[in-house]
Amino acid sequence: MSSESPRQDSPGLRMGRPFGIPVYVSPTWFIVAAIITVTYKDSVQSSLPGLGEVASYAVAFAFAVLLYVSVLLHELAHCVVAKAYGLPVRRITLYLLGGVSEIEREPDSPGKEFMVAFAGPLLSLGLAAAGFLLDVFVVPDDGILGVLTWQLWVANLIVGVFNLLPGLPLDGGRMLRAGVWKATRDSGAGTIAAAWVGRGLAVVLVIAPFALSLTSGQAPGMFFVIWSVLLAGFIWFGATQSLRTARVRARIPQVNARTLARRAIPVTSEVPLAEALRRAAEAQAGAIVVVDHDGRPIAIVNEAAVEATPEQRRPWVTVGSLARTLEPSLVLGAELSGEALIDAMRETPAGEYLLVERGGEVYGVLVTADVNRVFSGV
Repeated sequence: MSSESPRQDSPGLRMGRPFGIPVYVSPTWFIVAAIITVTYKDSVQSSLPGLGEVASYAVAFAFAVLLYVSVLLHELAHCVVAKAYGLPVRRITLYLLGGVSEIEREPDSPGKEFMVAFAGPLLSLGLAAAGFLLDVFVVPDDGILGVLTWQLWVANLIVGVFNLLPGLPLDGGRMLRAGVWKATRDSGAGTIAAAWVGRGLAVVLVIAPFALSLTSGQAPGMFFVIWSVLLAGFIWFGATQSLRTARVRARIPQVNARTLARRAIPVTSEVPLAEALRRAAEAQAGAIVVVDHDGRPIAIVNEAAVEATPEQRRPWVTVGSLARTLEPSLVLGAELSGEALIDAMRETPAGEYLLVERGGEVYGVLVTADVNRVFSGV
């Protein structure tokens, strides 16, 4: 199972860097490896009656490892195509429900989006086809290798077909998104359509075990129910995150430095906070910039620090003690807007930024809280 994932601080054990891409194994993989080993062991024994108990567990565990090697190859296919398009890839993480490729930027065209998404299922189906041919023409059926080959090609077929289902966050959902994006010329519309289909798939997965039990007349197996609910939860959560991302991206054009800027008054660092606030109120300004005695801006007074200062202390506290020195990255062009502005803010997180004109004249102060309010409620 594959999707683009948000960054995590502790992805797990680092296993290597194929194609320069760090690969991690989450601790949750050991849970699913244990489940696969225990559940598959009886199947191994029934297929190979002469095999002992310990050997059956070993073969079942080997299948669990080889299955996740297949998942890793699936994710690598996504990442290699993404890198070929110049998209930065942060890492791959193998975890409870499969794997995630952390591709840090979206493709800039529906064609690239489709190809990055399709690469994973295509590789899984290719592995299934190769395994099928080996199983039929090369590998004997009555040995360990034959049992593993059969199970692996069937598993890769299931992974490939399942990931082609047309709902986010599955690869088929990204392919559907690319198609709607191509048809409407709107990536947001593609995301919304594919995310809602993904939510529908999640509902179907929850209902499926019980629907099948009505058809067969037998109660659904607990393992089948739990696995269906886990997959449904993953898909529902991923689809919901995609919807939220689409709403956020729809508001990005509203982020304009000039529109959101606050008027700022200049004061020197020794001015008491109470006096600076009085001057700001008189000038109907929403920010205070500390300047040197030549009038050059050198710092911005932090709004959070001002609010945290009790009113009775404000006459005795200077603005300089509550200001952050102006680093070059805290000075932004007043003409910035949209993703360019957000990227500039993301490079150096801060509460306030000084906005300047192309000629260097101070335009105002951009407060991060004002930018955040543009995205409130999404």
